[in-house]
Amino acid sequence: MKITNNLKLPQPFVDAVDKDYQYKDKRYSVTTLLKPVREIMLLRRHNDEIECDVSDMIWAIFGTAVHSVLENSTEGKHLLKEKSLEVKIGDYTLSGRSDLYNVHSFTVIDYKVTSVWKYILKEFDDYKKQGAMYVYMLQKLGYKAKKAEFILVLKDWQKSKAKFDKNYPQLPVQKVQFTFTDKDMEEIEKFIFDKFEQIKEAEQLEDAKLPLCSAEDRWNSGDKFAVMKNGRKTALRVLDSKEEAEQYKSNNGGDYIETRKGEDRKCQDYCQCCEFCEHYKKCVKDGGSQPLPF
Repeated sequence: MKITNNLKLPQPFVDAVDKDYQYKDKRYSVTTLLKPVREIMLLRRHNDEIECDVSDMIWAIFGTAVHSVLENSTEGKHLLKEKSLEVKIGDYTLSGRSDLYNVHSFTVIDYKVTSVWKYILKEFDDYKKQGAMYVYMLQKLGYKAKKAEFILVLKDWQKSKAKFDKNYPQLPVQKVQFTFTDKDMEEIEKFIFDKFEQIKEAEQLEDAKLPLCSAEDRWNSGDKFAVMKNGRKTALRVLDSKEEAEQYKSNNGGDYIETRKGEDRKCQDYCQCCEFCEHYKKCVKDGGSQPLPF
């Protein structure tokens, strides 16, 4: 990846993110497997062409700084720090690195710098899968791992909101914990094997033929249905389903229903490989968000 510095920030900012990382054939990390296959392939194939400015990576720098402070501490004898993990999955290697592993409680511990809204909305599916993969790998390597704990540093937490809203996180650091059963391990093993099968198939496809990321992976906002009246520019009402819009039109009047396509928010603002994606170029970049015909 090419790192630019349009704001001419001091060199330490550049050094913090300018890592000469090289992808290794048939080797994929736990966090990579959480991405959709199209994104995985495009990031690898176009790594040397992708540009990212230091100013857009400020929270990544902040996250690295938090990890560095915590990793430089002295851990107890029951804690294994920066445990590197590798497990062979057929022709592939699954790799990962947990921040801590507690050998007494059989718990993987990982630090996250994240938005307060992720905690409020309880959007932890990715954490659960990541934790399950770490536990799965540790079990394969002979450890008695059973749990995963994520320490969340809420970067946009506000004390004023915590003071007046009891439903708001009361502290800027929170814990999210998972305990995994044998069934969970069977499910995550299936997820891992299925993902590597998808990757194997995708390796044979050209960029334009890679499977389209799901609406969820694209952070699609969902289609909306506007009840319109002839001669009026604004909608009488905007609803989440066509059925609701039809019902509203029947009960309250209106001449027609206008479908407003949902926006792919990740494609628009957060995907590093979007410029090499046919969906982005044809359906997002120039306005609108229509699925490709494959």
